[in-house]
Amino acid sequence: MRAFRRLVQARVLILTICAAGIGGTFQFGYNLSIINTPTLYIQEFTNETWQARTGDPMPKRLILLLWSLTVSLYSLGGLVGSLLAGPMAIMVGRKKSLLVNNIFVVAAGTLFAFSHKAGSFEMIMLGRLLIGVSAGVSMNIQPMYLGESAPQELRGAVAMTSAIFASLGIMMGQVVGLREFLGGPQAWPLLLSSCLVPAVLQLASLPLLPESPRFLLIDCGDMPACLVALRRLRGGRDITVELEELVAEQAACQGQRAKRPWELFGEQALRRQVVSLVVLGSAMELCGNDSVYAYASSVFQAAGVPEDKVQYAIIGMGSCELLTAAISCMVIERVGRRVLLMGGYGLMTCWGSIFTAALCLQDSFAWMPYLAMSCVFAFILSFGIGPAGVTGILATELFDQSARPAAYVVCGALLWTMLFVVGLGFPFIMESLSSFLYVPFLVVCVCGAVYTGLFLPETKGKTFLEIAQELHRLNFPQRHRDLAPSWGGLDVVHTTEL
Repeated sequence: MRAFRRLVQARVLILTICAAGIGGTFQFGYNLSIINTPTLYIQEFTNETWQARTGDPMPKRLILLLWSLTVSLYSLGGLVGSLLAGPMAIMVGRKKSLLVNNIFVVAAGTLFAFSHKAGSFEMIMLGRLLIGVSAGVSMNIQPMYLGESAPQELRGAVAMTSAIFASLGIMMGQVVGLREFLGGPQAWPLLLSSCLVPAVLQLASLPLLPESPRFLLIDCGDMPACLVALRRLRGGRDITVELEELVAEQAACQGQRAKRPWELFGEQALRRQVVSLVVLGSAMELCGNDSVYAYASSVFQAAGVPEDKVQYAIIGMGSCELLTAAISCMVIERVGRRVLLMGGYGLMTCWGSIFTAALCLQDSFAWMPYLAMSCVFAFILSFGIGPAGVTGILATELFDQSARPAAYVVCGALLWTMLFVVGLGFPFIMESLSSFLYVPFLVVCVCGAVYTGLFLPETKGKTFLEIAQELHRLNFPQRHRDLAPSWGGLDVVHTTEL
């Protein structure tokens, strides 16, 4: 009964999580996965359009170039969106930024829907760029908005829902892309434009929910609006202690303007935070998770899975990541951020090593392809345990209110750049290293685990002010050492001296 009462009290927070997620990181995962199904159909459409215009068929190399550009424009748009996210979060707020962001989705969905009728493959390319911009904005704004709106004891779990919605988006994109749904040769414009559905859901629900209380008080100085938002998010709970913490944080940030992304790299007080963000943000993209998805089809085929059933096995992979992201969300406040990150990267190193051995020996033993297939699932599960969700929390918890938007700009730019580099370089790594293609990724996983264990402070159960004080001590160890009182032996009480 008590648990049910708490759930009812937190219903506004739960609705906020769902409304932000359905039009946020869900869109990122959904649009990342649905483009795989209509590959051949869009290439045929591009060739037919070119032939109708010029009278000659398009050269195969040019078709492949235009297709790779169409896919890559999503990452380029994401980079642009991540650069826009910081200024948007400061100028219009967290919630309004998510709402304004749907303009890009509506424009992209409209271009997708009418591209076939208009006979323009350029409309698909422009739509991919715009939907990428939307994904770049939402990937930065959503965890910032949720992390600032959640109570201290649930901050990690609430911020982890960004990874859950991203995994859900990937899985739903794979399901909707099945031939039984919208994966047929005539339905691909409808498949691409289906991104409008989550956008409409967010536009209908998010305006009814509160803005981030921290933004309202610290950035806008609006105490009445902050109180209203905080009371709605907490239900019937007492907000006195949390309000005192917010006021103390406001006093600590008093007189500070919002930092620009390049200013983060020059401040010694932010050294540990920036290094952690860059190292662990790069590790998440360079650890090989996306390459495992790319290599999954050939592994499943080698294991004897029929070609028409491979798509269902890949949906199973997406379900694995969703499952572990949900489990990680439930346990993060109990076991902490560092344990999940170290455990995730450690398990990925283990399964990646076995995966490499299985690829080397797949011609020697009949059962090796099945071992490789099992390692693919285990690797995805390990990624979902820690790196998939915990990495996105770092910018929220390690940076204060004035530096947080800039930190998300750096994090987003890093994510999309690395995603583009891995997508571009993976075919060459696969060709040159053959069965040892995963060795570079293993090195990244080991480095991620070691850095987390040695240098990342634990933030579980701490307020933003407590985290800031610990990071200040780590960034200025000599200053804190000098201020520490020296011990000069036991004091002599003269009234009892003989």
